[in-house]
Amino acid sequence: MKSVTIPINSIDLEGELIIPKDCLGLVIFAHGSGSSRKSPRNTFVAQILQKSGLGTLLFDLLTEKEDEVYANRFNIPLLAERLKVATNWLKSQKEVKNLSAKGGSAFGGKIGYFGASTGAAAALIAAANLGQDIGAVVSRGGRPDLALDILSKVKAPTLLIVGGDDTEVIELNRLAYNALLSKKELSIVPGATHLFEEPGTLEQVAELAKNWFLKYLKS
Repeated sequence: MKSVTIPINSIDLEGELIIPKDCLGLVIFAHGSGSSRKSPRNTFVAQILQKSGLGTLLFDLLTEKEDEVYANRFNIPLLAERLKVATNWLKSQKEVKNLSAKGGSAFGGKIGYFGASTGAAAALIAAANLGQDIGAVVSRGGRPDLALDILSKVKAPTLLIVGGDDTEVIELNRLAYNALLSKKELSIVPGATHLFEEPGTLEQVAELAKNWFLKYLKS
């Protein structure tokens, strides 16, 4: 694991970057409100992705001081802009450029997004703005409905994962699913609530996400 600092305007955001040998793709995590790069659920999913040959970047969307202002956690345009800057930063890193330069490399140069809660809306907005640079998006218990106006512009194949007992969020995801025009899938994990705390449910999320990213990020 490599600790990284991502400069964004006048602030620095802390992150953790892991690029496995023979990397098949890169996934940036966008955590939900009140969370951080140390989110245990996102860390678990990231570890599953890493074992399958995918690189991961987990970073803080807000500084500690910014996170103290509750409204910032739901400032979706701000979070999406931070994600876009982090994406361009990642692509500029020597390790990533080397991956792209390798002859016969499985890394095709596109980035994937894994968004949770409000982070899913930020990921979808960033994906719509960055177009072909983003190869896949996965939402875990997300609020893609908060990006409803821009969903028709998302080109990346998008997987929406929702807990079967998270009834209100299921309906919000169905609303978003209908607005998406890209390749898409809505996967409902039986018996899971919003945070996927029930035994085995987070493992199902990780497996679904892994398969989606491997399908769409490999060159």
